[in-house]
Amino acid sequence: MAQSTGKRPPVPAPASRGMARKLALALFVFLAALLYQQIQPPAPKICGSPGGPPVTGTRTKLKDGRHLAYLESGVPKEKAKYKIIYVHGFDSCRYDALPISPELAQELGIYLLSFDRPGYAESDPNPARTEKSIALDIEELADNLQLGPKFHLIGFSMGGEVMWSCLKHIPHRLYGVAVLGPVGNYWWPGLPSNVSREAWYQQLPRDQWAVWVSHHLPWLTYWWNTQSFFPGSSVIAYNPALLSEEDAMLMDKFGMRPYMAQIRQQGEHECLHKDMMVGFGKWDWSPMELQDPFAGGKGKVHLWHGTEDLIVPVTLSRAA
Repeated sequence: MAQSTGKRPPVPAPASRGMARKLALALFVFLAALLYQQIQPPAPKICGSPGGPPVTGTRTKLKDGRHLAYLESGVPKEKAKYKIIYVHGFDSCRYDALPISPELAQELGIYLLSFDRPGYAESDPNPARTEKSIALDIEELADNLQLGPKFHLIGFSMGGEVMWSCLKHIPHRLYGVAVLGPVGNYWWPGLPSNVSREAWYQQLPRDQWAVWVSHHLPWLTYWWNTQSFFPGSSVIAYNPALLSEEDAMLMDKFGMRPYMAQIRQQGEHECLHKDMMVGFGKWDWSPMELQDPFAGGKGKVHLWHGTEDLIVPVTLSRAA
């Protein structure tokens, strides 16, 4: 047999440790960049900006340049006996103000002002949004519309939680406050641990996780509620398991709103996710610490909360 005279092909030398480190570092940077892109929320679609939704309602400009969209109803404010600002809840807007018949408004002298909270519907997002900033927005809104030195407030659900901030930061502007089914923060300072624990386990497990992320890892809130690996907030997903029997019966009447598409039109992160990050975030104070701003009987705080509310359990309201 003929013997092969060809030489063996050269064998590549093993990669050096330095090259291995570089490859590992490059892979790490690539994965980190990929993860960063996944957790970053998209830029908001600002109303009135190029490519953004149109401005269809009446708006007022705040000192920092942002706009708040608002809606007025009832009697003219110049003739009103009661000037009321309504603060809407989670996944809602100015059109969700409690309806008051023209006859009742005329009889009692009610002027009702509702507005889109920052990031909702046609109000500009607030990049520096905090639990205090919304109270200051309300005060400036009242000043812009010349409501006078004092006014009444009604807050529902997440807007109910805003009432505590208003009582903390602008009590001198208030005649009275009505709090309807307010959202509570499980980490408020001074909240008894047994109360917080009881309320916590009244949530669905998926909501426990969504709320936990918004408090401990707020930068992950957008990703958690938009990814498909784990279930996000059942409130955002309109999960019917959250409805009591009575609430389910009412959904056909109140569930479908012709303006629903407007509510999230600037992006879910600027309205829903920011609501969670602020509402369940770290507060420097607690509603349990509030002093009565109406000492001497010059005003009142009324709180209503349904005992069968499955979306916002009543437990935390009982401790407020």
